[in-house]
Amino acid sequence: MRLYNIPNMMTIFSRIVAGEIPAHKIAETDDFLAFLDAMPTTMGHTLVIPKKEVDYLFNLDDELYLGLMAFAKKVAPAIEKAVPCKRIGVAVIGLEVPHAHVHLIPLNSMQDMNFNHKIKPTQNELAEMAEKIRAEL
Repeated sequence: MRLYNIPNMMTIFSRIVAGEIPAHKIAETDDFLAFLDAMPTTMGHTLVIPKKEVDYLFNLDDELYLGLMAFAKKVAPAIEKAVPCKRIGVAVIGLEVPHAHVHLIPLNSMQDMNFNHKIKPTQNELAEMAEKIRAEL
């Protein structure tokens, strides 16, 4: 499903930042937020976003882009410790939500990066996973 950025309409990610939509938050600073993907490819699949609403990753100014990547780099080791995996994969798709974001995905195989295959964890499972990752930060 594609969400369009209509003037004066916030993206779903901006609504999460504003607290209008709940999310299983992993880490947060004044400029960035990491939270579990509600439709993950694997358990621990985390989205990392700038709080500033910018549609396309490569439209971020250099400071915000580098800050986003540095923030993701801090979150990834916590995911790796909390979720048994070979490594953390990084993906930028940018078509599903018009708000720059990076996917951090625990990988054991290439299939774990298949965005056409989603798992359906319960809210309790997501809450437990978020707590496990936060405990590793």
